[in-house]
Amino acid sequence: MQQKIIILDFGSQTTQLIGRRVRELDTFCEILPYNKFPKDDPSVIGVILSGSPFSVHDPEAFKVDLRQFVGRLPVLGICYGAQYISHANGGKVEKADSREYGRAHLETIDTANPLFKGFETRSQVWMSHGDTITAIPEGYKCIASTANVKYAAYYAPQPAPAAGPSPLWAVQFHPEVFHSVQGSLLLRNFVVDICGSRQDWSAASFVDATVAELKQQLGNDRVILGLSGGVDSSVAAVLLHRAIGNNLTCIFVDHGMLRKNEFTDVMHDYECLGLNVIGVDASEKFFADLAGVTDPEQKRKIIGRDFVEVFNAEAKKIEGAKWLAQGTIYPDRIESLNITGKVIKSHHNVGGLPKEMNLQLCEPLKWLFKDEVRRVGRQLGMPEHLITRHPFPGPGLAVRILGDITPERVRILQDADDIYIRGLREYKVKLAGDEARRVLAAGVPAEMTDGEIEVSLYDQVWQAGTVLLSTVRSVGVMGDERTYEHPVALRAVTSTDAMTADWAHLPYDFMAKVSNEIINKVRGVNRVCYDISSKPPSTIEWE
Repeated sequence: MQQKIIILDFGSQTTQLIGRRVRELDTFCEILPYNKFPKDDPSVIGVILSGSPFSVHDPEAFKVDLRQFVGRLPVLGICYGAQYISHANGGKVEKADSREYGRAHLETIDTANPLFKGFETRSQVWMSHGDTITAIPEGYKCIASTANVKYAAYYAPQPAPAAGPSPLWAVQFHPEVFHSVQGSLLLRNFVVDICGSRQDWSAASFVDATVAELKQQLGNDRVILGLSGGVDSSVAAVLLHRAIGNNLTCIFVDHGMLRKNEFTDVMHDYECLGLNVIGVDASEKFFADLAGVTDPEQKRKIIGRDFVEVFNAEAKKIEGAKWLAQGTIYPDRIESLNITGKVIKSHHNVGGLPKEMNLQLCEPLKWLFKDEVRRVGRQLGMPEHLITRHPFPGPGLAVRILGDITPERVRILQDADDIYIRGLREYKVKLAGDEARRVLAAGVPAEMTDGEIEVSLYDQVWQAGTVLLSTVRSVGVMGDERTYEHPVALRAVTSTDAMTADWAHLPYDFMAKVSNEIINKVRGVNRVCYDISSKPPSTIEWE
């Protein structure tokens, strides 16, 4: 029986990050709404309560019946989770004199407590809360403090209501974020030592188990999969191919707005992997239907509609197909539902199939986070340049061209973007501290030497791309002649899950080189800008 940790989500922006940290400990976990704890599930070995945007005193604050698991299983409350446990058991939570946000240091730590085993006497953590615990319930013990937060962590050896021997722990800081330097150690102490994880969840075990399950599920049935050239669909294809071989048929649709030479290059990669792939050049249809359209949402709808039409037309040619496979990953499913179970965000590969397709759905990656997908890709022996590809929007460069879409504008953007992306891949940087830990945790292969790693700028950033401001023209001078051409904007962000993102601080010498090369080599561009806005309030894409 596979062990698992249950993470109850109270609406924190970092709940997914808690899940990823647990998975990094080779332990399966499941993120569930705060009010959906699974009763009588013998595979659950521990419970983590997430943070929340609410105060425990808010009328709309999310509440959970702690008796479902407190005393029965080891419990760890984080931020709001810590405050809620204290509040529900007779402790006191009050508005802090000043909002605790950012770096702090644990200056008093009970290193004899199993949660803090192996901790340094002074450890940096990350705080993010407006309330603070001013008194803990009777029988509970303080096990860590900062200069401003007395109850930064507490422990209840026999929590009320005491239904068994399993104690609980709570911390008002966020061990899951990179700024909590020993946060991974704290989570390891809880998950492995306290909960008793066997640590048998890994890329290798996932591949073995999933291939066996797919063979059982699919038998000799034929399966269709829509490839995009991205990491998720590519890994799903290779995993399925290992299970059912040529009973898998992949369809790769070129809508004309991929990156430069991408259709040819990706088709070659897929053929080298032994996949049965049908490549469809439908660019003429997409360009014709997009002609004169400037509204971003209308562009997306047209591209989505046309893609379904082209894909379905090809799928109907495949006789005997019974399944449609998709590269749905765990964050897609989490983000499609809020913690009350209502749909808040739609994803292109979440929510079922068109009825007319009459196919069953197969989602081999539905339990994986993005970094886990990359680890599985490496386990399957896929080439590194496919595994480490940045996320790319489904509508492609259409949402990176302001104004209407034309083949010439796509050509301009492809050329500029190609220079930018190649430059990011070629430029090497050395990273240390929080930034090095963030990059390594994302699955980038790099060796730590003297506390540093060396990676390309491409691997350092989460996503990068170029935007053509085709509705704007700027004056320039080239060869003593006046020009009146388009500017482009370069975009690069760092992130862990794309729900929030910060603009990447790229080196000035790199920016100067790329700008100069784009202006000199790309006909139609005479100005290069850099986007320094973060998400929120901006989005990663411009449209």
